[in-house]
Amino acid sequence: MRIVMKFGGTAVDTPEKVKHVARLVKNYKDNEIVCIVSAVAGMTDEVVSIADSVRRGDHPQIREFLDKAKKKHEDIAKNAISNKALKEKALSELEKTISELQDILGGMVLLGEVTPKSLDYLMSFGERLSVPIFSFALQDIGLDAQHMTGKEAGIFTDSNFGEAKPLMDTTKLRVSHKIEPLLAQRKIPVITGFIGADQHGSITTIGRGGSDYTATIVAASINADEVWLWGDTDGLITADLKIVDNAQILREVSFAEAMEMALFGAKYMHPRALEPVMDTGIPVRIRNAFNPKHPGTIVKQNPGRVSQKIVKSINVIRHTALIDVSGGGMVGTPGTAAKIFDTLARNKVNIMMISQSPSESSISMVLRKSDLDKATTTLELNLLGKVIKQVNISDDVAIIAVVGSGMRGIKGVAAKVFGAVARCGINVIMIAQGSSELNLAFVVKDKDCEQAVRALHDEFGLGSVRK
Repeated sequence: MRIVMKFGGTAVDTPEKVKHVARLVKNYKDNEIVCIVSAVAGMTDEVVSIADSVRRGDHPQIREFLDKAKKKHEDIAKNAISNKALKEKALSELEKTISELQDILGGMVLLGEVTPKSLDYLMSFGERLSVPIFSFALQDIGLDAQHMTGKEAGIFTDSNFGEAKPLMDTTKLRVSHKIEPLLAQRKIPVITGFIGADQHGSITTIGRGGSDYTATIVAASINADEVWLWGDTDGLITADLKIVDNAQILREVSFAEAMEMALFGAKYMHPRALEPVMDTGIPVRIRNAFNPKHPGTIVKQNPGRVSQKIVKSINVIRHTALIDVSGGGMVGTPGTAAKIFDTLARNKVNIMMISQSPSESSISMVLRKSDLDKATTTLELNLLGKVIKQVNISDDVAIIAVVGSGMRGIKGVAAKVFGAVARCGINVIMIAQGSSELNLAFVVKDKDCEQAVRALHDEFGLGSVRK
């Protein structure tokens, strides 16, 4: 088989884990393998934080960050790699990369600004530090590995820094041209997740959690048989285990269901990760690197009949905010919604969920709580008193999404959902359902969401047997 394996940051953040994961790869050495590796857990968050220190010109904080990053990665390399020559190569590469990181930070401090382009360059260092360590750890146990960045592997994107979109036709040609000869030589390419490059050769990133996305991009480019996303959980689950004690691992889900689960808060997969493999039908397995005997969840085009349940999972996005804009002038006026959404979009406010009354006199929008101040200020400055007359805010709500392809055409699903919620005495603030009937989403007060999730999980019997 030709398998693309992705390893998350929690799988490579200690020497013991790196050695364990390297041995895991060796167990499958009779296959053609490509490895995609994330930054060490916590490193990307630290890079985001240090960007604020750069803006402030906080030299001591920057120095502390560099020392900590260097020590962390050197400790992992020294203890994960036994062979002296390989260890020296790994440490030499780390020294070079840390030195480059120091130069970049110094230059950014002198300029006194962090642009989206420079931030992407900065964000790339997490993966660029972890990947050589993992590659040399594979070599240390007798595997022929070669590490490279996503840019070097041929991932070609647009110039939307921070959320770059891969240009797949060119990417497929470049990645295939780079990776196929290595696989023919029985080498294991070890590629940085998260990173690509635009037409000017500038480093871009494809969004937080983008290593999953990198894995499926590479898989589609080389016609892999499967993608395995190794993390620290056994697979996709019927609900958040922190909320529902008897949540179960899902054996199979469809691409469409998995995408809905990712979009509605399931943190095991990048929301766009399935796009590259959906057309080709390459299955994606979500597995636990520390429990490899568990088969995990397989995401595929057409799951078997046994897994085609009415509802697969109850997902929740916590601590969001709801804005309701209203006004008689909105009724029958073409372009009102366009003006509202365009105004918010130009100010980088992402709307997660929308509902409009048939009377056209109000539009409700759910967004991240962190965007609330920016959104309300934007609406008040640009549209209040003109397009809209009133802005009402609920600043601590949660979205609950009931997901399952089996809901299509089934009568009474909504009645069961809202009946279960009503019996708990919980008020539903807003409802949205697409015509695909793949998910039914609604909004409640955040304090009520856990009780609602548990009630729905019980209502659809999701905790009784493996799905």
